[in-house]
Amino acid sequence: MKAISNDKPQGVCATDFASIIGEENAVCLWENIEIGQQKRIQQAVTSGKPPTCIVYPRTQQQLAAVIAKAHSHNWRVLPCGSGSKLSWGGLAKSVDVVVSTERINQLIEHAVGDLTVTVEAGMKFSDLQALLAKSRQFLALDPTAPESATIGGIVATGDTGSLRQRYGSVRDQLLGVTFVRADGEIAKAGGRVVKNVAGYDLMKLLTGSYGTLGLISQLTFRVYPLSEASGTVVLTGSAEAVSQAADILRGSALTPVQADLLSTKLVSSLGLGQGLGLIARFQSISESVKEQSNRVLEVGQKLGLNGAIFADADEASLWQRLQERIHFSATESVITCKIGVLPTAAIEILAQVEFGLIHISSGLGLLQLEDKNQVLQVRDSTQLNRGFLTILEAPVAVKEQIDVWGYTGNVLPLMRRIKEQFDSKNILSPGRFVGGI
Repeated sequence: MKAISNDKPQGVCATDFASIIGEENAVCLWENIEIGQQKRIQQAVTSGKPPTCIVYPRTQQQLAAVIAKAHSHNWRVLPCGSGSKLSWGGLAKSVDVVVSTERINQLIEHAVGDLTVTVEAGMKFSDLQALLAKSRQFLALDPTAPESATIGGIVATGDTGSLRQRYGSVRDQLLGVTFVRADGEIAKAGGRVVKNVAGYDLMKLLTGSYGTLGLISQLTFRVYPLSEASGTVVLTGSAEAVSQAADILRGSALTPVQADLLSTKLVSSLGLGQGLGLIARFQSISESVKEQSNRVLEVGQKLGLNGAIFADADEASLWQRLQERIHFSATESVITCKIGVLPTAAIEILAQVEFGLIHISSGLGLLQLEDKNQVLQVRDSTQLNRGFLTILEAPVAVKEQIDVWGYTGNVLPLMRRIKEQFDSKNILSPGRFVGGI
């Protein structure tokens, strides 16, 4: 990556940012950005003129100064971390500069006894988990691309996986946030202790806002002790029997940390058997894991389902393969969608798609669809079941043709007023959120 220098001006935008940061490789012109990174950015913006440059501040103060400069010149900003989720959501319009927080990545505080951790937004999820593991603790999220995803990017996209079965969503685990406003001022909400609830609504607003309200710079989370043992049960078979098993599991006293329904092709691609699948993971003391796993197996046997228990390396491999298969496709034309339906409607939806996963309790999940027509068809089905279907990842041409979010609620005017209050010049991720916000 070739940096610009102050003594060789390459454009007002780039040189102004370079003077703020004053470090080599801190500002990179578009033509010098690595091809893979260019492609990720192009998947996040409308067709046309690309951004002038990408900026890499190293401190929260530098980030604030960069945004203040953009605000004063009305330059439109696309915030990102490592870029692993840049292709999610709507397309940002007329972006002038990309601002990455991946170099703002320090540990601020790990209060082991209080079960909290505070980190800067650019820290990678995998690095944070490795750090917490030294104290036999972990952050109870399972995001897409865990090796490259940054903590800030996970919060900005509200990226929670199957662990929400036991631990809830990103919003449920976030205790405090520091962010840079659209005018470059640094603001805070919440705190570093579990009992602190100040600023709770503000943290909810920023979570899943896709960088449209501010640039997250620092975060505090609650963390959890690592469990002694882990085991996963997989049941496969007919749609009716799997649906009954899910109903029994939801109504039982069993406490899985992850529990999902899997489509038939997803089941077969993972070598788990035939038919629909139910996968449930238990983590606790060894005796509890064994007892709960066996009870799920017994439920499956009574319903005529095939069952198997996975442990140790086989279990870790299964969950890794499941995440890779549902998040990543061999072809760029596949459309990845986030779905939310009543849990009782999950089986009906999964019967319509080849690759899909829906959490048994929340009704949230991921689908891989073939084209825009299938997106519209499945969206109609979800809305009939009081749900939603939004496009996460798709070719730019598809996102330019159909509504990415598919929002049909009545709070869009309120969303617009919130955007106006946070970003009156509309310079942060313009057009990326619901309703073109």
